[in-house]
Amino acid sequence: MPTLPVNRRPSEELPVVQRIVSVMWPSFVTAAASTIVFFALFDPSDLARLLGFPELSAFAAYTAGFFGFWLSTSISSTLSGYFSQPTYRANSNGSLDRE
Repeated sequence: MPTLPVNRRPSEELPVVQRIVSVMWPSFVTAAASTIVFFALFDPSDLARLLGFPELSAFAAYTAGFFGFWLSTSISSTLSGYFSQPTYRANSNGSLDRE
């Protein structure tokens, strides 16, 4: 049986800005904490040399690390929000049942 997305009434939908902020803010905070912990354990100049960028400054490494963590946590938050949406299942007669 195929699963279809929920059709919400316009009054039940969240504004686009609120949906974006509900993903980006928690991922920003998590990325900041991850960056702090990661670079407390690993020296950015050592990592730059290991990756073949010996001229990379510490500030650039911190920035790249933060945006990398932010990207990964925002993808995770987006997928969590997507998969937490309720769905409807189509019956053999074509009617929809909520799961």
